[in-house]
Amino acid sequence: MSETYNAAERILAQAARLEGKPALVCGGTTLAYGELAALVSRAANAFTGLGIDRGSRVALLVNDSPLYCAAFLGLVKAGAVAIPLNPRLAAADYAYILAEAGIALAVSEREHVPLIAPAAAGAGVRILAARDGQGETLERLLASAADEFTAAPTRREDPAFWLFSSGTTGRPKGVVHSQLGCAHAGKLLREVIGADSSTVVLATSKLFFAYALDNAFLGPLSIGASTILSETWPEPDQVVEQVALHGPDVVFSVPTFYRRLLGLGAARLAPLKAVALFYSAGERLPDAIATAWREALGREIHSCYGMSESFTNALACFPGQQRLSATGVPLGGVQTRLIDAEGREVGAGDPGVLWIRHPSLALGYHNAQATAKAFRDGWFCTGDVFVRDAGGYYYHQGRADELLRVAGQWVKPAEVEEAVLTDLRLREAACAVVPDRDGFERLALFVVPVSPGEGQALAQSRCDQQLPQHSRPKWIRELAELPRTPSGKIQRYKLRELLLAELARRAYGSSEKRHSRESGNPEDP
Repeated sequence: MSETYNAAERILAQAARLEGKPALVCGGTTLAYGELAALVSRAANAFTGLGIDRGSRVALLVNDSPLYCAAFLGLVKAGAVAIPLNPRLAAADYAYILAEAGIALAVSEREHVPLIAPAAAGAGVRILAARDGQGETLERLLASAADEFTAAPTRREDPAFWLFSSGTTGRPKGVVHSQLGCAHAGKLLREVIGADSSTVVLATSKLFFAYALDNAFLGPLSIGASTILSETWPEPDQVVEQVALHGPDVVFSVPTFYRRLLGLGAARLAPLKAVALFYSAGERLPDAIATAWREALGREIHSCYGMSESFTNALACFPGQQRLSATGVPLGGVQTRLIDAEGREVGAGDPGVLWIRHPSLALGYHNAQATAKAFRDGWFCTGDVFVRDAGGYYYHQGRADELLRVAGQWVKPAEVEEAVLTDLRLREAACAVVPDRDGFERLALFVVPVSPGEGQALAQSRCDQQLPQHSRPKWIRELAELPRTPSGKIQRYKLRELLLAELARRAYGSSEKRHSRESGNPEDP
């Protein structure tokens, strides 16, 4: 029988030594390590008092806060399974998730209850209010619970938490992570940044994302660092104020938010010059944003790469070693392969789909068929295409299902997007692969301009100037905003559907006009 192994115990192992040191800073509240450890034990006692036992699955729709952190770690300490959920999902997604995951209890902020209540009723799931208002709440249960709890005798391979993938092409998938994988939190902070108990961390992403769950919650706690939380969704001005007030050493964000911060102007961003390191993940960091950030602040944005399935980061650029366009190099214990369409491993300079072996790789998906498709012999297929250079740096090329050949040559959507985003009058750009009327796959480019009405012309000019003929998109369209998942990822299939619908309307209109001419009827205006 394998030895007992509880991730919550491991993550808070330093709590006694750091008893009075700040662990969490949220609004006007600072929670020390000793206080957090007691609160986690209270949460474990509260959940077990509700009948939540080892293996029970509990959904969390709780804002980023000490209460959220205590609930998550309290569940893990009790041997239950924490399932953080995004409060911006569609009602159909909640219904699917609650049924798919077999949720025993959902803890929700009162403002989120209307979102999840219909799904909970349909699945027979009890809802416990996180706090506020009348009646029983998690906060009240914690206040009356004992602050001592013996960690459940879980094993390394027991589930500790699930993450639901963002579902860019279909239903979200439940990603099952083990107690051992959970305890690997802080990989990038330890191995790449060299963070320690003196480090202060701030992330703009929310804690239900793997990126922030690791780098802004479980990771900092595992090394005794302090982390800054915000209950609300981030806004650029708010983040600048937090940086000025708390002086973080490391900021984790995403490319679109860095672009929003740049919109404030260099003068307003002055407090960020005191931040030692900036990291970016979630999507490829455009060179234009990286360059503009360096010019405004004299600081590099370092790239890193992970996913819900790996939990902690797999690739990253080390401080002072960021290369333009590079995603990074593999972290310790991470094995990589780049595989082409014929299943052969490729060498430096050739594109291939990235497969990884990772110390914190998920046990798999809750769905056995999905697991069999993506997880094989300890390896996971990311679905992302990379090129590795001779120095071992990886460069993200896009998703495997987005690359296409035109006139026998590879066209990389990421390069097209990068080319147009060198014009800062274009806020965002995204490509989608769309069949033309003869059935050939062609590239469509969608842009969001700073000033409405000029996006198409600006994008066309950049494409003509910077791209070879075969890489230029067949269609360019301007949008007010790009369709995104609740986690912020671009839904390229919706862009494809949008253009296909437009082309179908045009084809129908042309057919109607031709029929009108042939029948002798006047054409519609």
